[in-house]
Amino acid sequence: MHNLGLIYKNGDGVDKDHQKAFELFKQSAEEGHLNGVIMLGNCYYFGIGINFDKQKAVELYQKAANLGHKVGQYNLAIIYEEGDGIEKDLDKAIYWYKQSAKQGHHNAQTRLEELKKN
Repeated sequence: MHNLGLIYKNGDGVDKDHQKAFELFKQSAEEGHLNGVIMLGNCYYFGIGINFDKQKAVELYQKAANLGHKVGQYNLAIIYEEGDGIEKDLDKAIYWYKQSAKQGHHNAQTRLEELKKN
């Protein structure tokens, strides 16, 4: 469902259909696929096929992060760093950047280095 959702989100060989993509990501997430959880979070965060709901996005990223998904950890770190949809908390941001970086997420590693310089 996740991959099919990406096809509809991006319009790869089909007409773009953000509502259908949202439904497919939701189904994928409900089936327990972490990539589906991340993409569903992105839908809520960016308003793809659904109204913006940053709190719901945070909940989904938190779920994926707690289950060890490096992109979920990275997304959650960004939100904590920026205070976007959640109270700003640099300590939590650094924690989640570290968790993601340990798994090889390049952007998390870069962001940690930048934060150390400041």
